[in-house]
Amino acid sequence: MSIVIIAFFGLILLGLPIGYVLGVAGVIGLLQIGGDNFLLMATKRFFEGLNLFTFMAMPFFILAGEIMNRSGITTRLASFAEALVGYMRGGLAHSNMVASVLFAGMTGAAVSDAAAFGNTLVPAMVKKGYSRPFSCAVTAAGSIIGPTIPPSNLMIIYGSLMGVSIAGLFAAGILPGLLICLLCMAVIAGLGRRLGLPKSADGPSLRRIVSSFKSSFLAILMPVIILGGILSGVVTPTEAAAIAVAYALFVGSVIYRALTFNDIVEMLIRTARITGVVFLIIASASILGWWMTFMQIPQLIAAWFLSLSSNPNVIIGLILLLLLMVGMFMDINAALIILAPVLGPLTVTIGMDPVHAGIMIILALNISLMTPPVGACLFVLASVTGERIERISVALIPFLIAEVAILVLVAFWGEMTLFIPRLLGF
Repeated sequence: MSIVIIAFFGLILLGLPIGYVLGVAGVIGLLQIGGDNFLLMATKRFFEGLNLFTFMAMPFFILAGEIMNRSGITTRLASFAEALVGYMRGGLAHSNMVASVLFAGMTGAAVSDAAAFGNTLVPAMVKKGYSRPFSCAVTAAGSIIGPTIPPSNLMIIYGSLMGVSIAGLFAAGILPGLLICLLCMAVIAGLGRRLGLPKSADGPSLRRIVSSFKSSFLAILMPVIILGGILSGVVTPTEAAAIAVAYALFVGSVIYRALTFNDIVEMLIRTARITGVVFLIIASASILGWWMTFMQIPQLIAAWFLSLSSNPNVIIGLILLLLLMVGMFMDINAALIILAPVLGPLTVTIGMDPVHAGIMIILALNISLMTPPVGACLFVLASVTGERIERISVALIPFLIAEVAILVLVAFWGEMTLFIPRLLGF
């Protein structure tokens, strides 16, 4: 076991991409326990790690996000959000949060949100007098609403791996995502006077709201179609993802006339690259995951947790600490694939509902998207805005505290977390 652990952390320290690290460590584990005979299993595990129909939803949702960014749907959503809350002190910051909620119901990817608003709202906020680090911090804090409010690629991965209802996870993510938005808006309001955030001279305008709503109606209708279809049971998440692509493509090319053939080719290439990276991580992790199962590591870790305390609340607290720490140093897709089979059975042992446990794990890893040193959203915002990660991280502290508070609420108040899933019959 020690040689696998040494190889895993050694390759990470050398800077090898996480997909390769997982695959190499897994192959070393197979050689260790069974020699050449077990090594033959590597290719089979690599294939079976991806041989799940529900994984097909991921590239579709990624492509839908690319289409919305390129066709201007994202910009229209941001304009509608600004019409709703832009008159408040720190109005553009509030608009950023509301736009993240609207955008979340379409793509389920935090990095897409960060890239889209990093290119559009951050420059607009800086132009209006906001500091660039604060503008990036607001965008990073709002970006994790994307994979929390359904659809969510992390929920698809977790549900597929653990046999938990993906639609149930989608339903459970709605309330935490909205709470994150509201609490972050409260943070913005609280910082408004101290930071001297700009305030619009104009008050709320019903005419502007109506005009903006008409302009963005087709964009707003998209999450209604996606979530309505999934939660009502009319379509599966995979079918909904395909519908999202078809709808976004139709609106972007036929209605808004903002897409060309070259745009479509570029978006397909970019989607293939992003999907390839994620799928390489999933497939490679399945090899390491099989080795962990063979060595009974999940059982050993669960027994160790239970030896520390038999109190479910203490164990939940330890799980949250572990997830937040691991998420600071590892890609969240890899962390989810490795830790879900370990922590999932442990949460069942202490009596947690599988959907409740899934949302807790996913939300904790989502928060790690905005924590250094490996926060993906921080790197995206730094690359598109030119701001230093260190300055963004400092400005993020109040938002990070708020989102961890929501995580604690979700983890320890199961009735609240499961209210919507139970209401919908999951």
